[in-house]
Parts: sequence; C-alpha cells; structure tokens
Amino acid sequence: MNRRAVNPELSIVIPILNEAGGLQSLVDMLAEQQGCTFEVIFCDGGSEDGSPALLRTLGAQTPFAFRTVNSGPGRGRQMNVGARFAKGDFLLFLHADSLLPDPRALAESLQRMRREHVRRGNHCFAGRFALRFSLTSHKQNFGYFFYEEKARLNLSGCIHGDQGMLLPRAFFEEVGPFDSEQPIFEDEKLAAAIARRGVWILFPAEIVTSARRFEREGLRERQILNALLMNFHHIGWTPFFRQAPEVYRQQAAGHRLDLLPFFLCIDNLLRALPQPEQRRLWQATGRYVRSQAWQLSFAFLTGVRYVLKRPHRLRSWGESFCALWERCTDFPPLNRFTGALVRIWFRHTLKRLQKS
Repeated sequence: MNRRAVNPELSIVIPILNEAGGLQSLVDMLAEQQGCTFEVIFCDGGSEDGSPALLRTLGAQTPFAFRTVNSGPGRGRQMNVGARFAKGDFLLFLHADSLLPDPRALAESLQRMRREHVRRGNHCFAGRFALRFSLTSHKQNFGYFFYEEKARLNLSGCIHGDQGMLLPRAFFEEVGPFDSEQPIFEDEKLAAAIARRGVWILFPAEIVTSARRFEREGLRERQILNALLMNFHHIGWTPFFRQAPEVYRQQAAGHRLDLLPFFLCIDNLLRALPQPEQRRLWQATGRYVRSQAWQLSFAFLTGVRYVLKRPHRLRSWGESFCALWERCTDFPPLNRFTGALVRIWFRHTLKRLQKS
C-alpha cells in the first residue's frame, strides 16, 4: 500500500505550539499505523521552540504524506486552516500530545466509520477514541480513572478534543468550522454541534494523552478551574473568558496553579454587575450545576470499580442515569437552591484562598 498516496483516505490535522519535545514520539507513532493511507497536516500557531524546523527534518523520513502550514494562534483557527488543506474524505483532529498505541487503530476506526455510513445512509456521525492518561508517576490516582470513565459517555460536556475527533469531511463542512474567536472550548462547541445533527461513536482503541498539565498544576486545582470554565461556558457568561487568558499567563511556569487570581477576577466581574444580573447568573449557575450532579453517583460507582480494578463498563448506566436525573430534578426551586449553595461555596473558597 502506498502510504504517500495522492488521494489519502484520511487527513490528520494536528495543531501545534511549542511541541518540539513530543514531536518525535508523535511522528513515530503515526509511522507505525497500518492498513490505511493518510496524510498529516501540522498547523503551527507560532512556535518559538524550533518545532517547524524539527518537522521539516522529520517530514523527510516519514512513510506518509506530510506537510506543515502556518496559521494564527488559537487551536480553533489552526484546525480550521488545516482542514482547508485536507484531501481525505475523513478528517481526524488530533492533539500533539495524544498517541494511539494500537497500530491498527486508524484502520479499524475507518472501517467502523464506513459501516456506520452504510447503516445510517448518511454522513452525520463522528467518532472518538477511549481516553487513557499517561502519567509520569506510577502511583495510581482515582481522579484520572474517573475522567477516563466519564470520557466514554456520549453526553454533553464529556467529549473533548484530547480523545481525537474523526468525522467525514462532508459532515465537518456542515457542522463546522471550529470557533476561532474564543480561546478555549472550540472542541466542546463542535462536539455539541455534532450531537445535535448526528451521533457520536466510541472506538474501542485507546488514545493515550499526556497528563502533564494536571500533574504540574495539581489535579484538584485544575478540576476546580475547569469546573468554573465549563459553567461559564454553558451559561454563556463571556466576560470571564476575555480576562482569564491574561490571568493564566501570569501564573508561574512549572508551579502549582494559583486559583486566587481567578476567583478575584470572577468576584470583581460580578461586583460590577447590577444586582438583578448577579441573581440571574447565580440562578443559571444553579441550573447547570444541578444538571451535572448526576456525576456524584457516577463517581461513587466508578470508585467501586476502581477499588475492585474492574474495566470500564459504566457507559450505558451513566447515560441512562443522566437522562433520568435531568427529568426528575429540573425544577426552578431546586435550581435556585443549588445556585445559592454554589454562591456560598464560592464566597467560602475565596476567603480561604485569601487567608492561605
């Protein structure tokens, strides 16, 4: 099979920004993939660590079609630029720190996509891989196991770009492009658009993604920040996203994440709002948090499986329980009560951070 075919079956789009340390492993992994023809399009967002030069060297050695394109900064913009250069009928958007250990992962996933096309009679579907974290420490951690389990659910907020997103190019042209205006959640928005127009498939092959950010910043701290970001994203509160990138850039590189600047930023933004608008935001927050409380039961059952060292088999239960939870708990009084609890938690956490 000609791995450098003029008309590849698959185009793999990989956004990069200062990824020189992991590019060799990524290219080696792709070179081991068997059973399909594909091209790889690296989209550089302005790397300053020599990534483009390294890619030029690696490109001369690869058995697959390979190119590097330049774009403006921002992962959404990078992936949109890469998609415009793609020649394959299928697109795979892949993070630079994600690896596919199974050498037939791409071939078997494409076969599944073709079967789905025959079964459905349309191209309105997308797939992603089963997530597994790569840890620098051999010490087990339930938090990572929980996220791996949760990423197997076909639910809003559970599907992210670090699992890889594989879809027909024609479908991407309908539901895309990625949002290039907001600095984060471009994958979340596309995943939601796909779910509205079609279906999500979970491939059995695992994708191993680096846990370096969680390990460096602290899993608990990163969980709290991600929860805040997800809430503001879902309730549509955009002012925080205009200030959060600058707050994040001020964090000391290589140190544990300091949550206080983020809480102060939120507090200042809230205090600048009229009281009715503050109440509206807390009520919207209450509705979102209440809708996600099913994860407490899911975490308990995941913990049982973690202790018993059982495989990931909670997918159907989690999806069914989430739907039941939403039907049984979506009441305005409960949403307001949850919003009040979150407000108390926020104030208490802010005071604790200020004292520490």
